Amino acid sequence: MRRLFRDPAALAALLVLSVLSLTAVCAPLIEAAMGMDADAVDLFNRLSPPSPAHPLGTDKLGRDLMLRLLEGGRVSLAVGLSAALVASAIGTLIGLASGYVGGRLDAILMRIADGVIALPLLPLLIVLAAIDLSKLGLPPDVAQSETTSLVRLVILVSLVGWPVTARLVRASTLSLRKREFVEAARTLGYTPWRIALRHVLPNAMAPILVAATLSVGNVVLFESVLSFLGLGIRPPTPSWGNMLTGAQELIWEAPRLAIWPGLLIFATVVSVNLLGDALRDALDPKTVRR
Repeated sequence: MRRLFRDPAALAALLVLSVLSLTAVCAPLIEAAMGMDADAVDLFNRLSPPSPAHPLGTDKLGRDLMLRLLEGGRVSLAVGLSAALVASAIGTLIGLASGYVGGRLDAILMRIADGVIALPLLPLLIVLAAIDLSKLGLPPDVAQSETTSLVRLVILVSLVGWPVTARLVRASTLSLRKREFVEAARTLGYTPWRIALRHVLPNAMAPILVAATLSVGNVVLFESVLSFLGLGIRPPTPSWGNMLTGAQELIWEAPRLAIWPGLLIFATVVSVNLLGDALRDALDPKTVRR
């Protein structure tokens, strides 16, 4: 932690992410304090410029833009964090099993990972996101609900995002399973899974943390692209991606409707990548101390 906090870029990234996360979590409290609803339509005040009542102005339906951005941040950040955690968990289990067991299991799992990596991710996500869940047996109201959209996005991104973590964990496991402390645990009669989970996994956490951190930015981008194409989070539930979709027709009349969500996506992705790089340097004992 001392090495991480010595990095100015890491501190700046942590500050940006903390502010974004805190404001997104406190969005309902901010709405209550302002006495407004993010979904309240006021056509008489559509496309209003910034004012004391609406610090960032209003959108094409007269809804407060700042509150919409805060609500959209809750969705976009929740999807990013959830999908990154699920993908990292899947990749960690597969990589640990592949690297520690080895043999035929290793060959099968790594060929599956190679196949997933070889897929064109964005077209695949677009095709999968376009599937109508009501035709698969789900009730229409459930298929179109906000919770279902969030869960589907998390599942889709997790299913294509685990191979990177799996390959990193496998590489670390291959180098750790021949170490002396693993041989000592094996001599004491510990089961293979206890050795893998209690002795190998804690020593492979550094690449897992870095991969999970960096994947958050990628997931936020994927969610934004899918929502921009109308295949992710659907209105009236706001997300930064579908806010960009609604702003494209008004880019010349009210450019702030596109600038603010785009700026927040940019700040989130850059901050996450800077934090991931700093975390990698801090966790690597071979890195020159600064």
